[in-house]
Amino acid sequence: MSNDPLLQPYQLKHLTLRNRIMTTAHEPAYPEDGMPKDRYRAYHVERAKGGVALALTAGSAVVSRDSPPAFNNVLAYRDEVVPWIRRLTDGLHEHGCAAMIQLTHLGRRTGWSKGDWLPSIGPTDDREPAHRFFPKMMEDWDIARVIRDYGDAAERMQAGGMDGIELIAHGHLQDQFWSPLTNRLEGPYGAGSLRSRLQITLDILAEVRARVGDEFIVGIRLGADEAEPGGITPEDGLEIAKLLRDTGQVDFFNVNRGRIHTDPAMTDMIPIQGMPSAPHLDLAGSIRAETGMPTFHAARIPDVATARHAVSAGLLDMVGMTRAHMADPHIVKKIIEGREDDIRPCVGATYCLDRIYGGGEALCIHNPATGRELTMPQVISPADDCKNVVIAGAGPAGLEAARVAAERGHRVTVFEAADRPGGQVLLTTQNPRKREMIGIIDWRMAQCAARDVEFRFNTWAEAGDIRAETPDIVIVATGGLPSTALHEQRGESDLVVSAWDLISGDVRPADNVLIYDEAGDHPALMAAEVAANAGSTVEIMTPDRSFAPEIMGMNLVPYMRALQDKKTTFTVTRRLLGVRRDGNALVATIGTDYSRHTDERRYDQIVVNYGTRPLADLYFDLKEDSLNRGELDQDAFLNGRPQPIRTNPEGAFQLFRIGDAVSSRNTHAAIYDALRLMKDL
Repeated sequence: MSNDPLLQPYQLKHLTLRNRIMTTAHEPAYPEDGMPKDRYRAYHVERAKGGVALALTAGSAVVSRDSPPAFNNVLAYRDEVVPWIRRLTDGLHEHGCAAMIQLTHLGRRTGWSKGDWLPSIGPTDDREPAHRFFPKMMEDWDIARVIRDYGDAAERMQAGGMDGIELIAHGHLQDQFWSPLTNRLEGPYGAGSLRSRLQITLDILAEVRARVGDEFIVGIRLGADEAEPGGITPEDGLEIAKLLRDTGQVDFFNVNRGRIHTDPAMTDMIPIQGMPSAPHLDLAGSIRAETGMPTFHAARIPDVATARHAVSAGLLDMVGMTRAHMADPHIVKKIIEGREDDIRPCVGATYCLDRIYGGGEALCIHNPATGRELTMPQVISPADDCKNVVIAGAGPAGLEAARVAAERGHRVTVFEAADRPGGQVLLTTQNPRKREMIGIIDWRMAQCAARDVEFRFNTWAEAGDIRAETPDIVIVATGGLPSTALHEQRGESDLVVSAWDLISGDVRPADNVLIYDEAGDHPALMAAEVAANAGSTVEIMTPDRSFAPEIMGMNLVPYMRALQDKKTTFTVTRRLLGVRRDGNALVATIGTDYSRHTDERRYDQIVVNYGTRPLADLYFDLKEDSLNRGELDQDAFLNGRPQPIRTNPEGAFQLFRIGDAVSSRNTHAAIYDALRLMKDL
């Protein structure tokens, strides 16, 4: 038996959990037709294989038809969900992992234009900012129906073999009743007293217990402090917890702080990189201490040391490491095996959640196998024979290619022009908030070092250097360089500078700066932040109808907090058409895609963010020497087969390029390129 606090079993009612680590409820948006089918099951089962004690699935499964699936939620109101829940439960149990599911009615936290186009409902008719819809104020028969729906859904989850359910109040319908900020009702469920605002939850609990019995595990996720004037206070939160405890119908609490009705509120509740880790542990610990209830919690607990502290200090009974398990599903297994230094770190990029809240699917910025467990390996299998692999470039794509090739048993040599690895990630980490991103590089370097990958830094690899290694496989991962061309103009402008120039410090910001952003991604706002911090007057301009569309809700928050108190303005639907010099000033010709209107504006400096152009000269220099002339068999690439193309029998090696050496994309795309190519070579 281990003495590690995280590896101690925990008894929850009749259920023995094998350790203290769980994944809390979240919706990765993998359901198909509202059902947790094979992809959904494979995602959770991978974490069960990795040793997690409890998978609290869904985030959340919706109990009513007028709770449309804003995040591609599991539809718990359909009878057909039961066999899919049974398959999910059986898959988790097979690997020793307990299975629970979170149930909800989203209330106003959704909209009418999904699902059955029923109006969203709530105890208020105030607009919900996150989804931009106005709910219907609930009537008595709405309340009665929703209570029945909870009971029906709980029965379905029990029939599907789940060990228990979690009812989420926080931010969803029940919490909308609890909070004075969102309850406009009168009468028995109205805003008069805390007890009346809590009545809907008491009625739901009674209905659920009547359906599933006393032995089935039922918990509640509650926001015990809204951290906003007029909202639920910590004192209210404690009183709510005690009232719920005293019903005798609740088996555990999952505690959180804050609100989730806007992007800034959500980001404070679930902090991203550059924000403090585990900011709500104190609140969760106080609820546990005051109520004596089994207490769960998750909010930016990214590393084993923080999780261990939370349990050993008596703050939590079960610690959630949800984003951390997106980065590495085998955390517990690695703890047990004494391989904590082998854990792929969560770098807090929150690419996962931003994609969900933007209507996409959860993907980890640097583990492309997450969510793709049916096609991508979390553990690399060895190759049948050892080959000599030469890689040009030690950015994210090149390092992932090196890691995977080395794990397959190949001999790997990496050339890198710079004096250290990192590529564009090094540029990203110039912003102090984003320094954790270096974990993407550091982890891969450690993996490569453990497998004897040879690195040659300060070496600008040319074709002759590559040929001299007599490679079997050559991977060009040389990335790209920033473009300073304007839209559909062929030539680069020598009157503008790139966002990279400001971020790196190679160019100092001038007094009056235009940041012109066509790519819509991080470099533009990073450069704007550099200029604003230097005291510049900054205009951020985009031809799009919204600025920075590739920077989704939660990641946009810290930029806004850094820029809005400075001399910055945002201009949308305007296109930079040309730049000319007039004395010491730059005159920009500004147009729009919506009309033929143009005007001229004067700036001291114009900074362009127009993505990158591939740095691919080495690839083209080697192309005619390769067996495949650089060609990628897309069917093999997409279906997990080795690359078969041999169109040049005189060639000496296979040649491929990946990442931004192909086209301007992002870190996840570059790493995914590398994994799905190298795993089969």
